[in-house]
This record gives sequence, C-alpha cells and structure tokens, in this order.
Amino acid sequence: MSVTTTGKDQQAGGVGETIKVVIHALILALLVRTFLYQPFSIPSGSMKSTLLVGDYLFVSKFSYGYGKFSFGGNPLNGFQTPIANFSGRIWASEPKRGDVIVFRNPKEEGTDFIKRLIGLPGDRIQVKHSILYINGEAVPRTPVADFVETDAFGTSFHIRRYRETLPNGVSYTVLDMYQDGSADNTEEYVVPAGHYFMMGDNRDNSTDSRFTRDVGPVPFENLIGRAEIIFFSIDGVAWQFWNWPWSIRWNRLLGTL
Repeated sequence: MSVTTTGKDQQAGGVGETIKVVIHALILALLVRTFLYQPFSIPSGSMKSTLLVGDYLFVSKFSYGYGKFSFGGNPLNGFQTPIANFSGRIWASEPKRGDVIVFRNPKEEGTDFIKRLIGLPGDRIQVKHSILYINGEAVPRTPVADFVETDAFGTSFHIRRYRETLPNGVSYTVLDMYQDGSADNTEEYVVPAGHYFMMGDNRDNSTDSRFTRDVGPVPFENLIGRAEIIFFSIDGVAWQFWNWPWSIRWNRLLGTL
C-alpha cells in the first residue's frame, strides 16, 4: 500500500527540518563561543594605536586553558552566563610576554579588560620618564610616525608614537601623549608568582597594572583569552549599516594581533 503525502504534510516536514537546522546551528555557535572563540568589542582607547574604539575581535578561549572566568561571558557586551565554581585552570598553557589578552579585572569582578602582557611572574617592572624597564633593563623604543586622530569637529591631533621591542622580540607601537604623565614614573613592581603585569599601549590613557588600587597584577585564573584577529572595525555606530560603506575601516578587517 502506498501513502500519498499531501502538500500540508510536506510543508510541515520542511518547517520541522528548518527548525532542526537552526537549533543545530545555534548549539554549534554556542559551543564555539564558549570553548573556542568569543567576540569582543573595544569600548575605549587604552590600546591605541594597536586597537581602536569600534574594533571587533575574536579572542581564542583555549590559548591558556580554561579558568573560572572563561565561561562568564562579557558584561561589556551585555552577555553573562553563570561563573564556573572552580579555581586554577584546566589544560593550562602559559601566556607569552607581549600577548594581547582579555582578562577579568581582579579589583572589579564584573569588568573585562584588554591589555598587553608586559611582566611575567618574578619580573621587576618600572616606568621611568616614559621608558619601560624590565628587570632593570630599559626596553628599547624608537620613534615612528605620529598617530593622527581627528575629533568630531574635524580637528586633527598628533600623538607621539614609538615602536617598543620586548626582550623576547615582540614588537608593537605605543603612544606617549604627555611628557612625564601620571604613570610615566612609577615605583618598581615585583610581579607575584602566578600573576602577570598588564599595560595598555596608549600609555597615558590606560588603567592597568601600574595602578594597584584599580587593577594591579592579574592572577593567571583571571585570563579569558588571547586576542587573535580583528574581524570588523567601524568608525561610528555598528548597527547603522547604511553608513557602513563610509564608516567601516576596510584596512583593519582581518588584521591579526
């Protein structure tokens, strides 16, 4: 005996298959976001000129293993999940000096920061007259072309920019807005065991490990992941897609860190 399928049955079957595909896609996306790569947006200028406000990044969650904040979501992006109740890290892998890292601020548990790893456990870190010192040795820096920024009124500002090279050869640019600014002359910090010293590339506009009351040294378990790639960048409001042809920073798309 043959069974004839009606148009309504076929339509219902098609809808059911579509729902299954959507559910599977959502589950896959959730797994990728939770365990592999999480998107983050840059809300401030503390990492200029490496990262700009309006950059959107993929951060690898697995680079350093998983800690209790790895699954806590990103409150800056309006996404929160329950924080896993464990200490230390699973499948831990040590970060490298110079990595750009997203971490949970140890002094403000609901806030994620992104900075560059400067000091490893046991290092002595100090800034003197804007020069970074690691274990008593000045980190070489050479002047490069100024960073030029234009405000909402069309006025351009030039900010001194330098190329800094860490002892392991990692090289990047930093901004020096003011001569002998508030954090350009510091005490010598000794990085505790199991902690890391973080600094923003925009040295005069970054709240980082130099400020012990606000951030201080960052525990290993607070690391969320390593910034890998800029997948989108816009000089404006992201949801105003009709302005994208003029506001997208096309030269920054798919840039690696």
